[in-house]
Amino acid sequence: MLLKLKQLSQRQESILLLLKKFDFMTRDQIRYYFGLGKKRNSNRVLSNLSEYLMLIRDGQQSIYYLSKKGREYVGCEKIRKKSSNVQHYIMRNKFYFYNRCPSDWKNKIKVSDGKTSVIVDAMYSQIHTTHFLEVDNLQSMAENRSKVKRYEELLNNGLLAEKLGHYPTIVWLTTTELRRMQLEELCVGLPVTKVFTYDEIKQ
Repeated sequence: MLLKLKQLSQRQESILLLLKKFDFMTRDQIRYYFGLGKKRNSNRVLSNLSEYLMLIRDGQQSIYYLSKKGREYVGCEKIRKKSSNVQHYIMRNKFYFYNRCPSDWKNKIKVSDGKTSVIVDAMYSQIHTTHFLEVDNLQSMAENRSKVKRYEELLNNGLLAEKLGHYPTIVWLTTTELRRMQLEELCVGLPVTKVFTYDEIKQ
């Protein structure tokens, strides 16, 4: 016999749904999104959801993701686990907030023109232009080079630009100035590329 889950408030449900969409979020990211005010109030709100959340302590950061009960409540089939790549998600989320929470933001999208495909970390629109976000955290430059090559193939095939009405702007979020320069060099064959460092977008 299945146990009936208790009814949560609208805000509590919204927090769980946001974590379903973004995988992992820091306390401050959740606090900012919902306007929870001071940290003490944020801690209280999240503590009341402790059955539905898992918590990772990372230095001064508290990072949350859905527990089994949380996944059941919002019908989430994807199981998140603590890993070395959690910061990848936190960086992606930060860029979402940096861009003022685009309404059409989508995470982990497979883009294909039938010949070449690429998994984009996030896709969103800005000034009527499609943007593809790539988060460069722990991967090697060889992996980045391989992904850029696939973007060049999508450009040369022409089908993606035909479908979108333009070739997308490729945006990178990386960790250091050195990696920014390396990525800019890798992307010289693409029409429009923007490279940000994580420190640059912190608020």
